[in-house]
Amino acid sequence: MKSDAKTVPAYLESLPDDRRKALAKIRSVIRKNLPKGYRECMNWGMITYEVPLSVCPDTYNGQPLMYAALASQKRHMGLYLMCLYGSPSFQKKFEPRLEKEAPRINRGKSCLRFSKLEDLPLDLVGEMIAAVPMKEYVEMSRTCR
Repeated sequence: MKSDAKTVPAYLESLPDDRRKALAKIRSVIRKNLPKGYRECMNWGMITYEVPLSVCPDTYNGQPLMYAALASQKRHMGLYLMCLYGSPSFQKKFEPRLEKEAPRINRGKSCLRFSKLEDLPLDLVGEMIAAVPMKEYVEMSRTCR
C-alpha cells in the first residue's frame, strides 16, 4: 500500500501497532548498519535509503538511486535490497544464508516479504545493509545500465 506520508515518523504513525513496531525495529537495524552517505527519506510511498542526487545526478529516471527500502504492504511487510538485484557477488554471499536463516521469507529479485518480524533474521539484515559502501553502489548502478 503506497503511503502519502511526507516523513518517516508520519509513515510509521499511520501503521497498525504491530506493523509500526516491526518496521521501527528493522529501521533501527538499518540505520545502525547503513554505510556513510546514504540518506533516509520517504519516496515511492515507503521508507527509502538512497544515494542523494547531489552525489549521483545522472540516474535513468531522474530519481535518487534506491539502496534499500522498507514498507508495509497490503498483505505483508517488505524489505527491498537493491544489492540483491544488482550484484552477483552480493547474491552469492547472502543467498545461501537467507535460505538457511529465513526459510519462511517469500523473496523476489530484491524484495524480502514477511508477515512477522520473527521471520526476518535481523543480524543478517544488518550485515546485508552494511555490505555495500555508497561509492561502490553508485559504480555498480552505472555498470547495470
